[in-house]
Amino acid sequence: MPLTTTLSRLSVRQRLTVTVALLTSLALLVVGSTLYVLESRRIDRVIEASLTQEIGEFRALQAENDPQTRKPFTSSDRLLTVFLERNLPDANEALYGFRATGGPTYQAEGDNVLLGSAAFRRTVERLEPRGGTGTVTVDGSEYRVAVQPVKQGGATSAFVVTHDVTASREDLRGLMLTYALLAAVSVILIAGLASWIAGRLLSPVRRLRDTARGITDGDLGGRLQVTGHDDLSDLQRTFNDMLDRLESAFVTQRQLLDDAGHELRTPLTILRGHLEVLDASDPEDVAATRTLLLDETDRMSRLVNDLLMLAKARRPDFVTLQPTDAETLTHGVLDRVRALADRTWLLDGVARTAAALDGQRITQALLQLADNAARHTQAGDEIGIGSRLHEGRLELWVRDTGPGVAPELRTEIFERFSRGENDDEGFGLGLSIVRAIAEAHGGDVVLDDTAVGATFRLRLPTGESA
Repeated sequence: MPLTTTLSRLSVRQRLTVTVALLTSLALLVVGSTLYVLESRRIDRVIEASLTQEIGEFRALQAENDPQTRKPFTSSDRLLTVFLERNLPDANEALYGFRATGGPTYQAEGDNVLLGSAAFRRTVERLEPRGGTGTVTVDGSEYRVAVQPVKQGGATSAFVVTHDVTASREDLRGLMLTYALLAAVSVILIAGLASWIAGRLLSPVRRLRDTARGITDGDLGGRLQVTGHDDLSDLQRTFNDMLDRLESAFVTQRQLLDDAGHELRTPLTILRGHLEVLDASDPEDVAATRTLLLDETDRMSRLVNDLLMLAKARRPDFVTLQPTDAETLTHGVLDRVRALADRTWLLDGVARTAAALDGQRITQALLQLADNAARHTQAGDEIGIGSRLHEGRLELWVRDTGPGVAPELRTEIFERFSRGENDDEGFGLGLSIVRAIAEAHGGDVVLDDTAVGATFRLRLPTGESA
């Protein structure tokens, strides 16, 4: 089974633990291998240096006089005897003298196995004519062999130095075994620590999972307890913010459905009631019922259209921005609203500037505000419309000298299906539509705090994008 398939079946915590363990093992393996190679090379250099040193010392003695005769050595056997008597071999090293007459002598311990090896003797014989170094393996042990031929008085002897490479590397093998044991313990400890740390780090994710599982259509109140300031904490805060938005959307949806159902129930009841008592044989009753039912149908159509308008307000194509002259837009709105009611319509002022707006949507919002003002004022009351540049934003307003908005309604007047105390017409969606249009432009709509009447003000950015 492929490693990736196996890992995919593990939990994130287990995968992190396995990954850390594998990486740690690989790192320790690379370090151990490098250490072994470097130390092996160092041991080889030390062995070669030791062999070279022994051959050099032998050559130095060969150039000296015999200590007994005070004259140059005349016998190779005598030279070998003096050198072996004067020198002690290093650890894992042995010194041999292969005499011209008689058997070989040596200066070391435990050389019988080597001396009895045919491979060793063949190596010495091969190197004896010219000297040099070689390698021989006897009973599983590796030896480095250096041979120095000696020719004195027509007789040929050989000085041989051997070094037990296997024995010299024994300490290295012990060191590597200790290293392997410590590395194994380290991997286990690091894997355990990694598992514990991964569990701590992933605990916010587990809480997020448990919270997500506990969320249902009827319960969106679950939230994560955010602790810390790392990336996972940011994820928790983002998740909580998402739940806030979802809960708000569900609450708004339920409220919308409840309110829409309530608003539609009344005209449907009226339609059903009048149809049930309709006297089809009475033309006057039929005509009166027809007029009433058409009026109720128009009211339901208006409600549906307003709800569709609010639904479209969240779409990116709800507004189409293009350079719009604020002065022309203000005059155009004033010309349109004069036919709404017998009021004193005034132009409060105009902003002589161009802004990136959807002129039709802004006109729709101002007409809605003007219609509200007309319905809450009497004949002869004053309604003003104007625009201006203020603090880098374009402001458009509709004011009236009517009774104004009750203080307790000021915070909820822009909510869906919210009506004034004496507002028996409409469905309370007009100001919600105005707010949706303003927000689609990146602005807002506010109710000014005035002593007389009410002033609704659109505050919009003047840039090329909303």
